[in-house]
Amino acid sequence: MHNVNIRNFSIGYPHRPLLIAGPCVLESEELAFEIAERLIAIANEFRLPFVFKASFDKANRTSGSSFRGPGLKAGLEVLHKISQRFSIPVTTDIHLPEQAALAAQVCDLLQIPAFLARQTDLLIAAAETGRPLNVKNGQFMAPQDMQFVLEKVRAHGKGGILLCERGTFFGYGRLVNDMQSIPIMQSLGAPVVFDATHSVQQPSGAGGKTGGNRAMVEPLARAAAAIGANGFFFETHPRPEESPSDGPNMIPLDKFAQCLKGIVKIWETAAEIPTSCV
Repeated sequence: MHNVNIRNFSIGYPHRPLLIAGPCVLESEELAFEIAERLIAIANEFRLPFVFKASFDKANRTSGSSFRGPGLKAGLEVLHKISQRFSIPVTTDIHLPEQAALAAQVCDLLQIPAFLARQTDLLIAAAETGRPLNVKNGQFMAPQDMQFVLEKVRAHGKGGILLCERGTFFGYGRLVNDMQSIPIMQSLGAPVVFDATHSVQQPSGAGGKTGGNRAMVEPLARAAAAIGANGFFFETHPRPEESPSDGPNMIPLDKFAQCLKGIVKIWETAAEIPTSCV
């Protein structure tokens, strides 16, 4: 496995799992600071390397009337302030090749959305920044097909790559997780992050917007911890019902630490027991 370095920590075996967390989309600077400060304390409590995540633009909304975010310039300004004030790495998702270099000036990790995992020009532009990438496995892609994503990225950059499991389409309006995808993608030579909150999405399942079932976030994340994921991705919000994007999937901020406690304990236990049947 090719471990990935983000600032002063390394992601991959045998290191502790990465925590990527934050709100789905940037709403206000004050709210982003509130969430970041609380998540830093939680990450420190569980001794997890932490990257704060928030989107400046939700470019793949179901409806054209849905809230998208503050935009590239304003969003990166907020992320830069968070990174500077708290001395933490930050990430955001990019959707167009021309956004890569600008986002890389602020972000320590660039995220490629699942719908765009096969967009060659976007992958190349992101890789050429020299930043590590977190590329989500497309909901329509077999995990072994991420080999070709790895090849594209590694041919154009040395920053490293994380692969991210976030569920597979199961008919209309539903996702399922095949936990085999985690060791399969790890076998390709990259650390694997499990995206627990997007895995419980119900795409276009709420009348022009995406629904979800946050009750399934913790059970799925526990399963991913048991199988040896190298990191976890969560979206959280103090008031998920007020979030303009992905509210039904998000963990309430005041419940996040308790949710994470069992997940980390399972990961620690599994890490002590090597795989022995193959």
